[in-house]
Amino acid sequence: MIYSVREGVDRATVMSVYPRHKAFYEAFRADGGGLTALGPFQSPEAGLSSMGIFTSRSEAERFIAGDPFVTEGLADPKLLEWNAVHLA
Repeated sequence: MIYSVREGVDRATVMSVYPRHKAFYEAFRADGGGLTALGPFQSPEAGLSSMGIFTSRSEAERFIAGDPFVTEGLADPKLLEWNAVHLA
């Protein structure tokens, strides 16, 4: 999943919602949610965007349904299928 912050939403607004987002993703993971990794891109050209990796599409959809960044209208998530190459 890739999050893009909506046009007109500034960093201060994102950071004001971040504590609720963090509490949500920590609880989601602790509850056995299929969250593998989550975080913002560090490249300036990515702007205010981030990526989450989940064990299944249904887990990603469940996450999106409750994430404050989405429910409070700050970000537009995009689900992308990924064919991961597993290296031993």
